[in-house]
Amino acid sequence: MIIARHRRQVIEKIKSNAEQKKFHKKAEIGDPVLSKEQSNALIRKFWANKDKAPYLFFNYLLRGVFNLITPIFSTDVQFRGLENLPHSEHAFITSNHYNQLDVLPIKKLAMRQHRRLFFIINDTNLVMLFPIGLIVRNADTIPINHDLHYLGHTLPNKIKEVFQKKAWVLVYPEQEMWFNYCKPRPLQKGAYYYAAKLQVPIISCFVEIRPRKSKEWFHRDFYKTEKIVHILPTIYPDANKSIIQNAKDMREKDYLQKKQAFERAFNIKLDYHFSYSDIAGFDKK
Repeated sequence: MIIARHRRQVIEKIKSNAEQKKFHKKAEIGDPVLSKEQSNALIRKFWANKDKAPYLFFNYLLRGVFNLITPIFSTDVQFRGLENLPHSEHAFITSNHYNQLDVLPIKKLAMRQHRRLFFIINDTNLVMLFPIGLIVRNADTIPINHDLHYLGHTLPNKIKEVFQKKAWVLVYPEQEMWFNYCKPRPLQKGAYYYAAKLQVPIISCFVEIRPRKSKEWFHRDFYKTEKIVHILPTIYPDANKSIIQNAKDMREKDYLQKKQAFERAFNIKLDYHFSYSDIAGFDKK
């Protein structure tokens, strides 16, 4: 989507989704579709390859590349609220999902705090074409699908293994990527369930996307944008509450914080009536 030619089609799908209040529905064009059997086989293969030499080589290489390019491709990123970051070595971090490189501002934040960043991906990303497919299969990714046994048993154990390191796990609780959509969307419950289950905090973030005055070179109907990462108060599970109640309370608090951050940043009340101005930088003519 960053360099693709069908941005206007995607924007029209975002418009349709928003008007139908389907905030977790795909907006991208041509994403792969997997059967349950294909997805489970793909994820089993992913985890089986984690200890093999090709994965270890490419993972080491990609981590070095990400460490190198993150400062270069994040020069337009500002951080506000750094004082809100917890001292915990382990945390989930939640943010809005607006393009394929939106991991980089969070990666930059993790690098500042000397934390290794893992990120949750949909299973379909594993079969994307080069270079995205190669990256997500070998970077610090954790795939998910809709298999209940995997979500309830395998996945939390894999996240526990990640938390043996000084690491954050990035989750996009809005689920699907909506290109340059600047409003925070309602949140899915997964990140909050695992945070409650594993008793780790949620680092709550909202990325404000602002248009610049100059236009993109290859998309003349789009202005370049800059990002401001708002780091909001950390959300902790309550040891006296059940997992289900904790997950509910943490999700509600995270959404409220993101909503308030949006309203402060843009000085308007959040509503979901669609306007083309909801797509940051889009110059509709």
